[in-house]
Amino acid sequence: MIGAIAGDIIGSVYEGHNIKSTDFPLFDPRCHFTDDTVLTLAIADAIMTGEDYGVKLREWYELYPERGYGSGFRKWAASGRETPRHSFGNGSAMRVSPVGFAFDTLKRVREEARKSAEPSHNHPEGIKGAQAVAASVFLARKGFSKPYIKNYIESTFSYDLNRTIDAIRPVYRFDASCQGSVPEAIIAFLESTDIEGAIRLAISLGGDSDTIACIAGGIAEAYYADVPDYISVPVLRLLDDRQRSILSTFKGMYPSTK
Repeated sequence: MIGAIAGDIIGSVYEGHNIKSTDFPLFDPRCHFTDDTVLTLAIADAIMTGEDYGVKLREWYELYPERGYGSGFRKWAASGRETPRHSFGNGSAMRVSPVGFAFDTLKRVREEARKSAEPSHNHPEGIKGAQAVAASVFLARKGFSKPYIKNYIESTFSYDLNRTIDAIRPVYRFDASCQGSVPEAIIAFLESTDIEGAIRLAISLGGDSDTIACIAGGIAEAYYADVPDYISVPVLRLLDDRQRSILSTFKGMYPSTK
């Protein structure tokens, strides 16, 4: 899942200051991890320990409370209430890549993606976004072709993937919903030739840059099967020991190589 975290960190400086180009420094001195990274690690932690997804999401929120969470998620996490949020925000999709790496059937991946979304994003679109991303990661790591992944996501989730980044970019604006950002992130992956390219294309759309790049980076890691050192090393330097430990343990349990 370091591909997802790389997308978050690289995109972190462009969320509020969009850049409509792929030509930018890969690592800006201001790069930092956001809630996307924290909650991705929370999902990985839940998978490895077998604990409830909602419990782990709240636990990691409390560990890193000032990382750019949406106001709705923040209220849910801080409230302690078990009542799920009826949200279709892309928070359910940005954090779900570990599910695609950890489980070995598409049916199980979709079920676990639903479970990971429901505590804070139980709107049908919130669940659909998480399932689409997790399924994309699963199919990518299993060696399915990009046309197959595209056709599966379109036919199963009714996302329109018949657009290009160049066509989307000029008119795209900030949209933190699953339905307004997950298809765009998947298209960025589909047009890419490597992990760096997927992240650059995602960020170049503008909008919720770190989250779109997080989603695209997670799928790209699964497809291209590795993250080069010039990306992974700077990313790891920006994480703390707890975060690096989760990454290392998860990778040992669920390697991304095909």
